[in-house]
Amino acid sequence: MATPTRTRESGPAMRRSAFRRSRGDGPFRFASTGAGIVLLAIMAAIGVFLVVKAVPALQANTSHFLTELTWQPNATEPVFGIGALAFGTVLSSLLALVIATPVAVGVALFISHYAPRRLASALGYVVDLLAAVPSVVYGLWGVTFLVPFMLGPSKFLNDYLGWIPLFGGDTVVGRSMLTASLVLAIMILPIIAAISREVFLQAPKMQEEAALALGATRWEMIRMSVLPFGRPGVISAAMLGLGRAMGETIAVALIFPATFNISFKILGPYGNSIAANIANGFGEATEVGRGALIASGLILFLITLLVNMAARFVIARRKEYARAAA
Repeated sequence: MATPTRTRESGPAMRRSAFRRSRGDGPFRFASTGAGIVLLAIMAAIGVFLVVKAVPALQANTSHFLTELTWQPNATEPVFGIGALAFGTVLSSLLALVIATPVAVGVALFISHYAPRRLASALGYVVDLLAAVPSVVYGLWGVTFLVPFMLGPSKFLNDYLGWIPLFGGDTVVGRSMLTASLVLAIMILPIIAAISREVFLQAPKMQEEAALALGATRWEMIRMSVLPFGRPGVISAAMLGLGRAMGETIAVALIFPATFNISFKILGPYGNSIAANIANGFGEATEVGRGALIASGLILFLITLLVNMAARFVIARRKEYARAAA
């Protein structure tokens, strides 16, 4: 008569394993939930602080804060508005995103699917190292090298493509919206490239091998298998880079002409941003002026939140990414 054998899948061993899992799940769930609550509390505290400090200045303002283009909060009768600053922030960040995203995706695809393993590893380290360079270094490089260098290309664009509104205008300078956008693009490029590279490396290998087995070229395999899988990740990486570009301070403060007007001519002496204006004006601001700068920071805080919410919405539209991000 055969004696039944007790396996690891049943009996006391299985009960002990389930007990250990249940005993560890509680503290981990508590810690993760607490971390999420603390993060929300910090964000709420930042929002409350900005609102409280901005209200007195907004009450003293003699114009409409959201539409006024003038910025004179230190005057006897304060007149200031966020219109020109918000426009410059959004335009420069979008231009940087348009410039950086194709290059970053190309770098990520080369590292993940084209370069030999040793070269890919070295390039990955270089890309990650670029993300660690302080922004003031990019700003100093932009002022000393890129501003004089951009005079020639800017004149070329103005002469031959001046019929396009972005490249039009009678005045062409080095310290322009285009130069600041190029510096921002270089700053956000390693962020987008690093995240896109990791997303492309997670593409299903079976789908890639199946496409190659059916006779597809490497580019056709990437176009059919890798890019559709990685599209939500690339979009979320681009939104993260956009948020970084909107909040950049020192680099753009050194390059922007610091004007307060709305103009789509990116080659002329026009442009400013919320973060650059805070850096340039906080030191000599009066009490009302500091409140006005904090109010502009509140607008930047809200814009950044909207960008991050848009990124989360894009990820949630694809079920497998929504499960992975949950």
